Amino acid sequence: MNPAEGIPSERGTAADRRPAVLVFDVNETLSDMAPLADRFAEIDADPVLARTWFASLLRDGFALAVSDVNPSFGAQASEQLQLLLGSLDLNRDLDDAIAHVLGGFAELRCHPDVAVGIHALSALGLRLVTLTNGATSVAQRLLDDAGLIDTFELLLSAEQAGFWKPDPRAYAYALSRCGVQAAEAMLVSVHPWDTDGARRAGLSAAWVNRSGVDYPSYFRTPLVDVDSMVDLVDWLS
Repeated sequence: MNPAEGIPSERGTAADRRPAVLVFDVNETLSDMAPLADRFAEIDADPVLARTWFASLLRDGFALAVSDVNPSFGAQASEQLQLLLGSLDLNRDLDDAIAHVLGGFAELRCHPDVAVGIHALSALGLRLVTLTNGATSVAQRLLDDAGLIDTFELLLSAEQAGFWKPDPRAYAYALSRCGVQAAEAMLVSVHPWDTDGARRAGLSAAWVNRSGVDYPSYFRTPLVDVDSMVDLVDWLS
């Protein structure tokens, strides 16, 4: 667990650095998306394409957001799959293959550290909300299945905000719904582009670095990086 550059991890007490609201990204931050690779294998596609597909989905969503277009995550995910899989020799027709991959979202589970960490963060008296570029229905199902839905005050999405993260207006929407200032909120995400976006919007940020990779130097540094949600609890306690 490493503090942000130039910000000592022991600055004041835990209460001093504790935000009023934690804003959680959903896809990959709360949900373990690794099983989607199995969905690709089951249609006779290379499992590595799962990461290619999701990265392409985000890339094109960001590109549209720059032009103030707010694409539907689900519709774009489906069309990206059509483009990616259309030329492959699959074991079923293309529409069925796309439906099979997208159906995997309904079976995703939280990372092992999430349930313990979320319950502990809630016990600290922190307000918890989600802010996803995907659908709130995915977050709802994921948190319901994990027994965590009652710990979250709001489930928010870019669809409601009108802007995909990392557009600052997406974070501003979450702040407005929570009735807090940016300085009172912390984004929690596995995505450096997300923590950078939150920092630029005035929030603090916690980067969940489960894979142990280096943080990109061209992004604004998060206040703290942690290995898991449990480590975030320790830092805020």
